[in-house]
This record gives sequence, C-alpha cells and structure tokens, in this order.
Amino acid sequence: MILQIRDAIEQDAPAIYTFLCDLEEETLDLDRFMAVYQYNLTNPAAFYLIAERADEVVGFVSCYVQYALHHVGKVGEIQELYVRPDCRNERIGRQLITAITELSHRENLINLEVTTNQKRADTVRFYEREGFQRTHYKLVKPVQI
Repeated sequence: MILQIRDAIEQDAPAIYTFLCDLEEETLDLDRFMAVYQYNLTNPAAFYLIAERADEVVGFVSCYVQYALHHVGKVGEIQELYVRPDCRNERIGRQLITAITELSHRENLINLEVTTNQKRADTVRFYEREGFQRTHYKLVKPVQI
C-alpha cells in the first residue's frame, strides 16, 4: 500500500492524541491537548505531518521552528515522532524524517534537532541512522503550572 505524508488537519486529533498518550505512557489531559493542537494548526512556527496509508493514520511527526541567537538563524526541533507499533519496521519513521528534512530545506533552517528520553535507546539508534549526531545534553527542570 502507498504511504502518503500530508499536513495534519483538525480531524487527525483523535489519532494523534492516542499516539502521544502511548508515546508518553500516560493519559494526557484531552482538553489541554486539544487547545494546544488547535492553536498549533494555525501557528506558522509549528509543522504537523501525518503518515497515512489506506485512509488510516499510521504515524505523526511535529517540528517547531524558532530563530536562535546562538545559531544566528532558524532552527527546527522535532518534538514528537510516532509510528503505530503494528506499522514499525516499515520505514515509515524514515519517510517522516525525510519529509521534515525537505521542509527544513524549504524553510531555510540551519539545523534540525531532536531530543528523546534516555530510556528510548532504540529511538536514539534510529535518529543516529537518520544522520542526527549526539552533540548536546538536554536538562529538564520540572515547573508546576
């Protein structure tokens, strides 16, 4: 079956919500998720792409673009990438990375960055196979809202 990569639309929210709950291993607050999702669909700095096969959403990637002083230009950050477990090892993740890389060229980005949880060793290997290099540490400080 042919895989199509396309921009996400509002109707993709249920699938993406399910993906991200699985990715984060927790049930995200649906109302807050929907507020952020709908906001970012119209945010010119947010790019949401869907991998779809036979009218079924099988993957998702998000990329946020910002101007970074220390890079003296635009940088993209992949914040979420998810492929349905029953569709893994079919190169869907690679196709999503290819689509984001093409977007990076169109948007004249200097770098494309990604951070992943340390417990996801397979994910780190995937990104390294896709040309990402371990050059930084990311530190997180939880802050209550």
